[in-house]
Amino acid sequence: MTDIAVCPGSFDPVTLGHLDVIQRAATRFEQVVVACLRNIGKSPLLEPDERIDLLRAATAHLGNVRTEAFDGLLVDFCRAHGATTIVKGLRAASDFENELKMAQMNAALGDVETLFMATNPRYSYLSSSLVKEVARFHGDIGAFVPEVVSRRLRERGDHGS
Repeated sequence: MTDIAVCPGSFDPVTLGHLDVIQRAATRFEQVVVACLRNIGKSPLLEPDERIDLLRAATAHLGNVRTEAFDGLLVDFCRAHGATTIVKGLRAASDFENELKMAQMNAALGDVETLFMATNPRYSYLSSSLVKEVARFHGDIGAFVPEVVSRRLRERGDHGS
């Protein structure tokens, strides 16, 4: 059996915190599938196809990582990809309660375990929601996202330099 993990999220936009968790997962699993949620209830900054393109560019240096879109149940996505582990980053204790409920539900629905990785303290305050807010007010998000994301948003005129 191949050791495959899934790193799910909306990644709107992908941040350096997301990238850190994905890179660390890539050192621990044979394959990592970054599952980019298509249908989100939030008002998106980036369209799903653009998020996927940016994720692929930001993880291109990781030979065992691939990115795919998904909607529906995460356990179904894991089953379809032969994955038995979900990897999630935790920034703070406040993340844990909701993430634990999801992990327990995923375990009940399918044969999948969730591995929680403590976020690197350097990124513990960072969230896509905060980055989106700064970008919407044309603030500089370059210190929070991969260069490819910062460049794309500058080209679109969505944030300052």
